[in-house]
Amino acid sequence: MKTLVGLFLTLVCAVVAAVLLIPLCYRGSVQLCCPAPGLRDSPTASNGRSFQGYSRVPDGKPLERALCHHCAIVSSSGQMLGSQLGQAIDGHECVLRMNHAPTTGYEQDVGTRCTIRVVSHTSVPLLLGNQPYFFQQFQDTLYIIWGPGKKMNREKKMGSTYQALLKLIEKYPQVQIYTLTEEKMTYCDDVFQNETGKNRLKSGSFLSTGWFTMILAMELCEQISVFGMVSDSYCREKNHSSVPYHYFEKGRLDECKMYLVHEQAHRAGHRFITEKAIFSRWAKRRNIVFNHPSWAGRRNI
Repeated sequence: MKTLVGLFLTLVCAVVAAVLLIPLCYRGSVQLCCPAPGLRDSPTASNGRSFQGYSRVPDGKPLERALCHHCAIVSSSGQMLGSQLGQAIDGHECVLRMNHAPTTGYEQDVGTRCTIRVVSHTSVPLLLGNQPYFFQQFQDTLYIIWGPGKKMNREKKMGSTYQALLKLIEKYPQVQIYTLTEEKMTYCDDVFQNETGKNRLKSGSFLSTGWFTMILAMELCEQISVFGMVSDSYCREKNHSSVPYHYFEKGRLDECKMYLVHEQAHRAGHRFITEKAIFSRWAKRRNIVFNHPSWAGRRNI
């Protein structure tokens, strides 16, 4: 009888343990659909990492490089004018710039170095219009190009932007050019929806080059210093300064007017202000600091 009772108790304990462990194991294996970006890449044999979602032109190999301990993201905003931050920016291990923003003539404010340049498909023609500057003077810069599938397609019906990049590589074979894969573009859309609760396409939203740059930086960099990016509340403050949308296009578009028009657009609007609110939340979970203007990230409410 004691033997039967002992076996019964052992069986009960085993069942209870299984019931408790199964949910825990399941919970550990499930992740959010699209968590905030981070160091999510696989190590390679040579002290570097393989960054999936960035495909080299023309062979399609993934981006492989070492992580950066300290990164500077340099905004193209007119906030950079008069900042005198050039030396501080160049002091970072890696410097990330966007689109066709130049350094020549603005060295004291924005620095001179460029490790990585993240470029929209719409800005590629502007780079092609100044090839000696971008692909000879800055031939060591790594270029990351993003755009819609119809522009970036590598298959039989080749996208126009990708065709232009192929010709560029033929002319400057030493230049490193990568494009975002279709899967990476979808991931970036999904991150936006996960953060806002809105489908990017259905809400008529365009992602900015700053969005793709921040996602790359969060995968590549251990510490991120952002220069010249305003907070999501800045343009609604009464006494905010009026600066050009781009530091190299003085007397043209006003930055805050541009942000507010796009934020309120029903279709084809860059959600600059929404993106900055998201960056603010990410800054509380990652080592991200905003400089000139200086502002702090916010926790989720």
